[in-house]
Amino acid sequence: MQHLDPTGGARASRGGALRRVRDPRGKSQSVALGPRFVHICGVAAAPSALFRTHPALAAVLPWHPLLSGPTPVERLVLPELPADTPDLWIKRDDRSCSRYGGNKPRKLEFILGAALARRSERLITTGGLGTHHGLATTILGSEAGMRTTLILVDQPLTREVQQSLLLHAAYGAKLVYGRNLPGAAAQLFRVLGTSTLRMERPTYVPTGGTSRHGNLGFVAAAFELAEQVEHGDCPEPADIYIAIGSGGSLIGLAAGLVLTGLRSRLVGVLVNDVLPPSPRRILGSAGSLIDWLASLDASISSRGRAHPDLDYVKDQLGPCYGAVTPAAREAMTLARQAGIQLETTYTAKCLAEIVVRARSGRLRGPSLFWNTYNGVDVVAQAPRPLDAAIIPPAFQRFLREPVDD
Repeated sequence: MQHLDPTGGARASRGGALRRVRDPRGKSQSVALGPRFVHICGVAAAPSALFRTHPALAAVLPWHPLLSGPTPVERLVLPELPADTPDLWIKRDDRSCSRYGGNKPRKLEFILGAALARRSERLITTGGLGTHHGLATTILGSEAGMRTTLILVDQPLTREVQQSLLLHAAYGAKLVYGRNLPGAAAQLFRVLGTSTLRMERPTYVPTGGTSRHGNLGFVAAAFELAEQVEHGDCPEPADIYIAIGSGGSLIGLAAGLVLTGLRSRLVGVLVNDVLPPSPRRILGSAGSLIDWLASLDASISSRGRAHPDLDYVKDQLGPCYGAVTPAAREAMTLARQAGIQLETTYTAKCLAEIVVRARSGRLRGPSLFWNTYNGVDVVAQAPRPLDAAIIPPAFQRFLREPVDD
């Protein structure tokens, strides 16, 4: 048995083991468990830009390939903006993975790799009722042979949130109602304990996938962008705009910009008021991530490195997490006219900040909008019908409540 080397070649398995797991179709497949690298046999993996630059990391970081290759960078022309708007580009992470797009597969490549390396059979994570992270973990975790438990808390209801609840169940997640943060914490301890007693070797995945392993996904994304700049696919951005939920994507990008030498300023648009990460925490976590990578690879130095510039924007949040704002609705409409699909919780609020700055003459060019939304039709791919009957009783009332279109 061979492992696929994430630097592009193949290497022999040393001390690896084989584990038989069931994929969602009920078929058995071999999972090669080497010292650190995990690869589902038969899945074509695109080499990671991080591992191409620092091949020593490939030997020590668990990695489960999900992306089919670098996501495109394209010019973005939005209607109803001033004629002198600076160049605007978009990073199309909505096309990151054929099973579930957006930013989540980047994080899950490393999260699932670590879980498989410890032979985990269950993933446990938390989020709002319509958590995109929870759905991505359920879908991609199932394909890697692991079951998922989602502990969900209240958030403002929209049709998209209601549909996400149905999708969670249709893709096989076990749904547990936490109501609020204290309730979710209590349920988390209970679920972890039960799963441990069942010998499932559960892996807890923090909200949004924001963790040391998860944040690596956007370190690798920064290396990917640096390669695209070097190859002339796009100019080096003056500003990179990205939504801030749990903060992991921004933490990884901040670390990655330092390591690649890209001089872009990060513009983080806050969309979360439930334990939101502060600028100090984001930059501190990025520094800690660099220190960790330096401890794993002697070619990386953490000394004398300055933090990237960070513009931390709170103006687009609205009254609370998940609340639909008029600016987000408009941004989503403008994006749709440009052929881009967004949603009102994260990506439309991020784009709304770009629209505001363009109209006020404050947008610097070239600017890059990092589209973290999933562009895959997960409804069409669902293995079961989206039927309210499969939703646990604790969640039924959320499907009955009227919501605005």
